[in-house]
Amino acid sequence: MFPYFYIRCPCTDVSAPIKGQYRPLTGSEEDEEQERTFDPKSPRANFSLYPPEHLQYCEDCHEIRCPRCIIEEIACWYCPSCLFELPSTMVKGDGCRCVRNCFNCPICTAPMSLVTLDIDGNTLVGPWTLLCGHCNWTSLEVGIKFDKATNLRNQIQQFLHSDSRSENTPPGPDHLYTTLKSFYSSQLSASNPSNPLLTPSGGFNYSSPSSLARIMSLYTGLGAQTKKQTPKPQPMRESCDPSEGLVVTDPISDAAAVQKLRERGWAGTANAEQRGMQTTPQRFVADLLPVATLLRTKKNKRCRSCRHILVKPEAKVQSTRFKIKLVAINYIPTMTLKPSPSSHQPLDSQALPPLRPIQFLLTLKNPMFDSVRITLATPDLTPGPHAHRVTILCPQFEIGANVDLWDDALNGIATGDAADDNLSLARKYLGNHESILRRDERKVAEAGKVWDKGRNWTTVVLEVICAEVGGGENEVLMEDEDVLEIPVSVRMEWDGEATGADAGMGIEKEKERIELAYWAVIGAGRIAALKL
Repeated sequence: MFPYFYIRCPCTDVSAPIKGQYRPLTGSEEDEEQERTFDPKSPRANFSLYPPEHLQYCEDCHEIRCPRCIIEEIACWYCPSCLFELPSTMVKGDGCRCVRNCFNCPICTAPMSLVTLDIDGNTLVGPWTLLCGHCNWTSLEVGIKFDKATNLRNQIQQFLHSDSRSENTPPGPDHLYTTLKSFYSSQLSASNPSNPLLTPSGGFNYSSPSSLARIMSLYTGLGAQTKKQTPKPQPMRESCDPSEGLVVTDPISDAAAVQKLRERGWAGTANAEQRGMQTTPQRFVADLLPVATLLRTKKNKRCRSCRHILVKPEAKVQSTRFKIKLVAINYIPTMTLKPSPSSHQPLDSQALPPLRPIQFLLTLKNPMFDSVRITLATPDLTPGPHAHRVTILCPQFEIGANVDLWDDALNGIATGDAADDNLSLARKYLGNHESILRRDERKVAEAGKVWDKGRNWTTVVLEVICAEVGGGENEVLMEDEDVLEIPVSVRMEWDGEATGADAGMGIEKEKERIELAYWAVIGAGRIAALKL
């Protein structure tokens, strides 16, 4: 869709200096770096252009920050189904899953509810089963019934480790790991002599007096004379039984899996998403188990340079508000682009005429409560395979503050200009729309003058002469090569509140000059082929 606007973040051009090889830039090199034109058609531009809604602004650095320029910190973990907040220590042990009775359907991933199997419909009497309200899948299809309405996750684990299921289904990786760990721990304790420096769990014990005496003898050398020769450790044996964790590949099981695949077909085979959600490996849809709900997080975002907090949500899980939210659209002016009504010809954004002057109206709207001085700059010829000529008729202008409309009227009354101000406001904001359109059709763009100006917005004229694209018969265009993208350098200056150490020392708030410069890319439309 045209037009579109992207903001460039310069973090992709800044590489981390190698230690001992950093050299500060000289004055000429710094000027050359600032004057270098941004090419939106280059392959690197795809990694540095972002919509304005995806960017943050750091008030300490006075720079725009993209997702690469920020550091995310997890504030809390919670379940989206029951809104239960979990501590981080419990999350690591339970695998980022809800520890309560929240489960999702393995077929359609919809939340499941616990229903009773009692004939009379008494919800307090079991057994119970999990039911999906979207696709009507139940846990009875895999043979799972719950004797209690609580602690469902442990009941599913007991079902996985039961003897009835182990005959047909191989044990899961968690069960195998636990069995092998217990077996090799017993082998280590039987083959190696007891070491007073080691605890039964395998850690180091430094609190007992015998351990401290043994450590001191290693440094003083007094214990070297009385050191006893340790016996040679006995060789350990490997696991040789399924109860010890040994799993032997059975060709018959593979043949049975192939036979099931032939019988059930593609529809009965679990896809990659369904297999990825399962805690135990499953191949077929009939073997899928209910999945505990995956936890969600609330994250704080900090600036990577100064560690200033950019986004901080409220700690309550039920709240969707933010304590701090510094988004870029609240600091940089928003842009809109439309064809000039003085051209007297309809302009199609999907077929811009080449080799002919086209005038667009570029409107910048100030979201801040301070007036902003804007300086726009574009290259005479856009970089890339096709050079388009671009001219901004008024590159320097000022945008008013984003204050209430009636504040301006009250200020006019206070200064004694109530009649003139109220009349101009009425004509401008409450006038006839058709008369404004007729006035714009008669208006002629002039160099050095803005097209129109409002309370917190200013419109300037952008003139473009598109180059010929795809004129040859055998010329093959790359993807989006015929799209007119205009790089615009935006420089902002405004007087904001001081943020230094002495900002709050005085009675009156001090003002400091703040500057912000960035590259913006305007997608005006698609260039049509030249008709001979």
